[in-house]
Amino acid sequence: MAIYMNIDSIFSIIIFLMSVVVHEVSHGFVAEHLGDPTARLAGRLTLNPLKHIDPVGSIFVPLILIVSKAPFVFGWAKPVPYNPHNLRNKRWGEAQVALAGPLSNILLALVFGLLIRFILVLGISLPISFFRITSTIVIVNLVLAFFNLVPVPPLDGSKILFAFLPARFIIWRRTLESYGFILVIFFVFFLWHFFSPLVTWVFSIITGLGF
Repeated sequence: MAIYMNIDSIFSIIIFLMSVVVHEVSHGFVAEHLGDPTARLAGRLTLNPLKHIDPVGSIFVPLILIVSKAPFVFGWAKPVPYNPHNLRNKRWGEAQVALAGPLSNILLALVFGLLIRFILVLGISLPISFFRITSTIVIVNLVLAFFNLVPVPPLDGSKILFAFLPARFIIWRRTLESYGFILVIFFVFFLWHFFSPLVTWVFSIITGLGF
């Protein structure tokens, strides 16, 4: 699942979808590396967005929010499937798979953010559209990374958190996961504004630009 700020551009939708795809495929590749072939067998280890698009979460919900001029847009792709029981490392495997998604988005944000910084330092003259597109890539991927690291089920951060907790907390995990979608909606509408300044600060640090 992902949330990002509303930028009125077809490029932002494309960037959002491709960033979510990279995020999900990264989960699958790490799971494969750790011994679980579920994503590969399901044909999901591909960057083809058609394999990952959820009609409701990837198109309908973001489109409605954009049309209604919401201050932010959120959506999701189909999660890449994996079986935690197949992972060789039973203690930390699920956390490693979960962490792969946000790390892939951080890497994308760093690559394009540092590209912006170096171009500015070198004084290279490029069209403003270049900076708009690359800046959007950076901010979307930072939002994806930070949002998914929040320890609220079903977000990746919850799987990382529970890997560090004793086994007796499994009951709490199952209870929280049963209310996962409600918890995420609550976070988006009531708590995300506390996190968004962190995203803009990191954006400025990486790119050297204001936001």
